[in-house]
Amino acid sequence: MSIPYSVLDLAPIPEGLNAADALRNTRDLAQHAETLGYKRYWLAEHHNMIGIASSATSVLIGYVAAATQHIRVGSGGVMLPNHAPLVIAEQFGTLATLYPDRIDLGLGRAPGTDPGTARALRRDLQSSSDQFPQDVLELMHYLGPEEPGQRVRAIPGMGTQVPVWILGSSLYGAQLAAHFGLPYAFASHFAPADLMDALTVYRQTFKPSAYLDKPYAMVLVNVVAAETDEEARYLYTSLQQQFVRMRRNTRGKLSPPIDDINTFWTDSERVMVERMLACSVYGSPETLETGLRSILAQTSPQELMITGQIFDHQARLRSFEIAAQVMQKIT
Repeated sequence: MSIPYSVLDLAPIPEGLNAADALRNTRDLAQHAETLGYKRYWLAEHHNMIGIASSATSVLIGYVAAATQHIRVGSGGVMLPNHAPLVIAEQFGTLATLYPDRIDLGLGRAPGTDPGTARALRRDLQSSSDQFPQDVLELMHYLGPEEPGQRVRAIPGMGTQVPVWILGSSLYGAQLAAHFGLPYAFASHFAPADLMDALTVYRQTFKPSAYLDKPYAMVLVNVVAAETDEEARYLYTSLQQQFVRMRRNTRGKLSPPIDDINTFWTDSERVMVERMLACSVYGSPETLETGLRSILAQTSPQELMITGQIFDHQARLRSFEIAAQVMQKIT
């Protein structure tokens, strides 16, 4: 059975470059991914992060959709507690009007930032997060057909039926996606611990809906591919450094790779990073094939989404090219 493969992009800003460079790189990668057979190109909402340029997610989705022809473009995801559902319905309804049958709306309930920035985004973060299920329903209502007597409408948005996904890194999202009968994407690229349990919960408790008649699960994986294992291992150190800096609270732009990661982290940091990045494959095409076959066999996803934080843009393009070639071979 053929497994679709897709891209998750955070629009990383490498050291020595700026946000404009990162956004141009995002457009270039999306165009490249389209030629390689990737099904979707999703962008993730983050805020107040020096090394990530995807904060205005819906604006960036429009930028990518305008530069491509047929690849689906969407959010992976919009952090709904940061926004009023009507605003997101209007934004994605506008995108769907401009680019029909090409827009996806992935929703998460994390703030995608630090607590102080979260308060600046929507002030009452706790109650907003608690309202996530109700906000999802309200948002889907605005994107659905107009109902008799409906006073508040998303224009554009009403009747666009933009496909909604639930994103998660715990059992909560799996339960919610199953209850609403929506497709589900698990953030295994940074939080793999509950992956297998979440997939089981989602599949066993799924309720068919007007949106989906059977479970549709997408698994996310970090991929760094190069011509040789040694080169890929070198490129992968940028991502490893990024996660160490998150723990040290010294976040910055994406660092260039280094020859020996063991000179950078402590033993406890290594254990933490290896645990968080357990759903990662890096290496030559042959190594990549072995690793991706293993992940597909363990998780049986309906779709695989690939992300890759790679410092050099040309190396990043080549990595996604190798990944596409491997996916075409094994599925």
